[in-house]
Amino acid sequence: MRTPLRPLSRRGLLSGTLGSAALLALGGGLAGCGTKGAQQTEAGCVSEDLSGTERKLVFSNWPQYLDVDEKDESKRPSLDEFVRKTGITVTYTEDINDNNEFFGKVQHQLAACQSTDRDIIVLSDWMAARMSRLGWIQKLDPANIPNVRANLLPSLLDRSFDTENRLSIPWQSGLAGLAYNGNVTKELRTVDELLTRPDLKGRVTALSEMRDTMGLLLGAAGHDPANFTSAQFDDALTTLKKAVDSGQIRRFTGNDYAPDLAKGDIAACIGWSGDVVQLSGADEKVRFVAPDSGVMLYSDNMMVPNKATHKANAEQLINYYYEPAVAARLAAYVNYICPVKGAQAEMEKIDPELAANPLIFPDEALLSKSTLFMALDEKQEKEYEGKFQQVIGA
Repeated sequence: MRTPLRPLSRRGLLSGTLGSAALLALGGGLAGCGTKGAQQTEAGCVSEDLSGTERKLVFSNWPQYLDVDEKDESKRPSLDEFVRKTGITVTYTEDINDNNEFFGKVQHQLAACQSTDRDIIVLSDWMAARMSRLGWIQKLDPANIPNVRANLLPSLLDRSFDTENRLSIPWQSGLAGLAYNGNVTKELRTVDELLTRPDLKGRVTALSEMRDTMGLLLGAAGHDPANFTSAQFDDALTTLKKAVDSGQIRRFTGNDYAPDLAKGDIAACIGWSGDVVQLSGADEKVRFVAPDSGVMLYSDNMMVPNKATHKANAEQLINYYYEPAVAARLAAYVNYICPVKGAQAEMEKIDPELAANPLIFPDEALLSKSTLFMALDEKQEKEYEGKFQQVIGA
């Protein structure tokens, strides 16, 4: 059964808070990254694993990112099954509402090689990359997570910030692309149309998440979002600025664009696949578009932070969620891209309509258009975020 559109998705919570305050937080966080003592090494920050004697773990996640029993919201069927199967008690908390905010909660402990009292955390690609770069994440043992190598979608294998899939394992993924409401506008196919078509002027929104909006514009300009130069970024940014200055773009949003798109208050936008899956369930004329120039693929990732004392238990949970039947149960609730091969066949038993949805189970044609945004170092992150925020007026 398709769940109703939730007020804020993980991606929306991340991006809905972006603005001048968030930019200041980003700058402060990045400055902290460069301070003496923040960087850790595997040899210099050793973690003890007590999983052999302590059958428990603490799992921090985003709100509404785990299946819930329809009749009893205190029950989480897939997680409850894991506990029954393994005897590992899980303390599950929904205390991640924003990547930068969570970074602020844990950065002082991790910079000092101290425990965060968490065994699994779930963070978006760019924050996973930052924490990995700082040496704050424990390496996973491939022997303990065989389902990951066997079942992880090829498009998510060996990402630039984690080339061996030893530090971060996708929990759920999604696409950033175009969306339109066919009740109030004709079909939309390209980024150029979105930014220049006269009938859409003032009826368009774009995302305040730099990597998604600029990734799409880089692709539309013929550049590779996974490998671009500063000059190429500026070229794409010029196109965005023209659309802002002309009034083509009404505003930049988190996923608060979704209700406006559903009502037809905006005609088209840059948006996220998870939102559009839910909107299209109520109105099939609200559609997601993957332009030929490409869509952006992103993930929220499970990681084990330094000084977590139950790594082997955490690896058991990660491996469990890469069982296709378990992954299908989770995907049926959250409606994001399921990163697990074989889950689509299992979804047929739960909800054939969802199993046929390419925004949950992308086909090769769609995946061939998807790109991961280039992993940025500290200097690049400050440069590109700063330029983008200036253009969008945050």
